Amino acid sequence: MPKELEKFQQIERSIITTYRKTLWSPFVLAVKKYRLIESGDKIAVCISGGKDSMLLAKLMQELQRHSEVPFELVFLVMDPGYNTENRKKIEENAELLRVPITVFESDIFVAAETVSAESPCYLCARMRRGHLYAKAKELGCNKIALGHHKSDVIETTVMGMLYGGQLQGMLPRIKSTNFEGMELIRPLFCVLESDILRWKEYNGLEFIACACKFTRRITGGDDDTFSARKRVKSLIAELKRENPNIENNIFQSIHNVQLDTLAEYKQAGKKHSFLEKFDTVEE
Repeated sequence: MPKELEKFQQIERSIITTYRKTLWSPFVLAVKKYRLIESGDKIAVCISGGKDSMLLAKLMQELQRHSEVPFELVFLVMDPGYNTENRKKIEENAELLRVPITVFESDIFVAAETVSAESPCYLCARMRRGHLYAKAKELGCNKIALGHHKSDVIETTVMGMLYGGQLQGMLPRIKSTNFEGMELIRPLFCVLESDILRWKEYNGLEFIACACKFTRRITGGDDDTFSARKRVKSLIAELKRENPNIENNIFQSIHNVQLDTLAEYKQAGKKHSFLEKFDTVEE
């Protein structure tokens, strides 16, 4: 009689069987297409405690087991000021999933809210990234991996257009300007959030959401609180009911930018106009 799999083994197996097409394959596609992992890399997989980063950790473990390209992993958890309950939940999930986390502490929640009490989220994100880069470099890593997924890419693109007046995407791989020799990679770049949610629910997993005190205070349990990202999520869901390919179309659009049709665009911080080439372009 076959030995019954332990919970973490069942979860791992679901990634490469039940969710092979929607999780494993697009993950591998992103790694290969954007050359995210190279021989000799030491990558800090940054875990916030949410579903995205925890899935990323499991995918990276699975890839390391089967990849012909040798690379090292560190599973890095920064505690920016979690309450006891959230800290415990992260540690319990890491143990359940057999992810050997390295935890370090900071006071980012307090600092971000003190400096920018009205809207600390942007500052918090920048500070988090800086701390993660610094700790990863201290541990000998040359890359940090974040759990931003395809839906984040799509929503960010639409948000930029509707609320920022700009056409701007999100890159799968970025060289750090402040930490020499360090890079940021996004291996979930081709994975939809809806598929991550299905994996989570299929395995009966519970993860923390945003644990920031500020976020909890401004929402106060009120679902009517305005959020640009929440509104864009709703809009995309509505459009998807009319056109099931809407997400892929938006995602593909940032891979198929027609610069010749744009009146103006920026490159390396410098603005360019179609008039620069107007005399040499024929319709």
